[in-house]
Amino acid sequence: MGEHIGKSTFSEEERKAFVQHLIDDVQSLEQMIAEGMIENDIVRIGAEQEMCLVNGDFRPSPKSMEIIKEVNDDHFTTEFATYNIEANLDPYTLEKDCFAKMEQQLRKLMDKVKETANEHGVMIILTGILPTISKEELGMDFMTPIPRYYRINEVLKAWRGNDFSLRIKGADELSLHHDSVLFEACTTSFQLHLQIPPDDFIKSYNWAQAISGPVLGVCCNSPLLLGKELWRETRIALFQQSLDTRVWTKAVKEQVARVGFGEHWQRDSVAEIFKQDISSHRILLTKPITKGSLHVLRDGKTPKLEALSLFNSTVYRWNRPCYGVGNGKPHLRIENRYIPSGPTVIDEMANFAFWVGLMAGRPETYDDMPNVMDFRVAKLNFFRAAMSGRHTVFSWLDKTMTAKEIVKKVLLPIAYNGLRKFDIDEKDINRLLGVIEARTKSGTGAEWQIKNFRELKKQMKLDSAIVQLTKSMYNNQETQTPVHQWRPISGMAKTKESFQWVRQVMSTKLMKLYEDDYANLAIAIMQWNNIHHIPVENGKGELVGLLTWSHIEKFEKLDKKEAKVSDIMVKDVITVEPRTEIETARKMMHDHQIGCLPICVDTHIVGIISKVDL
Repeated sequence: MGEHIGKSTFSEEERKAFVQHLIDDVQSLEQMIAEGMIENDIVRIGAEQEMCLVNGDFRPSPKSMEIIKEVNDDHFTTEFATYNIEANLDPYTLEKDCFAKMEQQLRKLMDKVKETANEHGVMIILTGILPTISKEELGMDFMTPIPRYYRINEVLKAWRGNDFSLRIKGADELSLHHDSVLFEACTTSFQLHLQIPPDDFIKSYNWAQAISGPVLGVCCNSPLLLGKELWRETRIALFQQSLDTRVWTKAVKEQVARVGFGEHWQRDSVAEIFKQDISSHRILLTKPITKGSLHVLRDGKTPKLEALSLFNSTVYRWNRPCYGVGNGKPHLRIENRYIPSGPTVIDEMANFAFWVGLMAGRPETYDDMPNVMDFRVAKLNFFRAAMSGRHTVFSWLDKTMTAKEIVKKVLLPIAYNGLRKFDIDEKDINRLLGVIEARTKSGTGAEWQIKNFRELKKQMKLDSAIVQLTKSMYNNQETQTPVHQWRPISGMAKTKESFQWVRQVMSTKLMKLYEDDYANLAIAIMQWNNIHHIPVENGKGELVGLLTWSHIEKFEKLDKKEAKVSDIMVKDVITVEPRTEIETARKMMHDHQIGCLPICVDTHIVGIISKVDL
């Protein structure tokens, strides 16, 4: 996401030229494949590490630009949000100690950025979704001020025609509208790259699709969003919905999502995948290109396929085909985009070795996936894994298998063979795949988060629970212990938190009445639940009043069977916003002699704060 698009004007003239460059790039790629120009005698691995920045309260810290500037290292780049940073690792040849070398570089880069971040009072956390991200950090003021990001947001919003909708159901349900693509910034991943020889690309790509579900199932690390317990890997649903430009109509019509798993097995060459994507998705970004790829090829040089690469960076397949040039030679690779960031560097390296081992060790049985497995089975396995993680039941060939069975009996043996095939050091193979084996048996990062989140919620308010959870995740990461060895939070000393905003202490589980409810029902509800004040909404879900016990007593003589809530409610309600300071709220309640304050976003109530909360 971090690359720049130069001095683009996004003009119609530039767009016209870009379209031709895109068509030429596909032709150039086909020509290079036909003439055997694509590198096929070496296999390399690479990765991109996305990370979250948090302040002393373990909430998002928007300081990426300052930190990247001071680190002054080309490995680091920006992301959509100012509280995320990406580190691009160097490519390594798949051999001997490559995983040890990559792990060493990743730790070095992490130490380097941590050192600079600490000078700004900022800490680094590796997690698929940062539990403490709130709606406030998803506004445009948190978008990294780079033209590329603003352009993506503008164009996707224009195509969508209205706000983006988000609806994810897990143990809880999250439903809301949002007006920018910044929800995408909630998701941080550890993206894996593997170079593939052109003649094996389609077999490898289909195999990568087939194993996605089971691999994801044992790597989940994103179960929470905005305080809700959703999918084990909520990133999958969130990323898909936050960049969805499809316009829904009353007619049933086929539309391909910009973020997706794919629609079918691939059959021809990598060029066909690019053609499908160009045919299915509109051009999102353009840039000026000085020399076309066909001209570069005629000059006997290697083209960068700039138009195709830029277009491809805006189509978000979970397994993405990529073209690149390294040391003057063109190559093809598969980018695995579904693995979450964290919980620790050792967990991430284990995920990497597991995936690469599986890709390298593919048995001949799986060379022709269209005749081995129905594509919809592979796709369903992937989304089931995102929802249920390690507890998923998969369809595999003609069997039904649990995640534990498929990893232990089918996939781990393939991964061991694959890594040995490339002469990877035996101690690294056993160390990294041993982590996968232990995690499959004991539990993923997502499970650790959920278990501890549920326990913390029994002891404290939601906001405090997610802060304590995030703090504990950070402390555990610093020990560099893999997640299957993390202990439960219970019994840990709870540090004093600095409460500043009403959203940190408000009650969010709200009972509500409607203005046309009868007064006798309202009174009964308040008595049954022992509550002294209850918000009143209209049919549009907007706050229109407040019913309080002291107010009801003033209408003692009123016939409660005939009277409506609208007859006895307080209509002139004093409200505050989630980001109102607690001291301000306390003073307002004192000055107006009221026992509670509804907390609203626009006209919609999202919480309530009472004297008890204060």
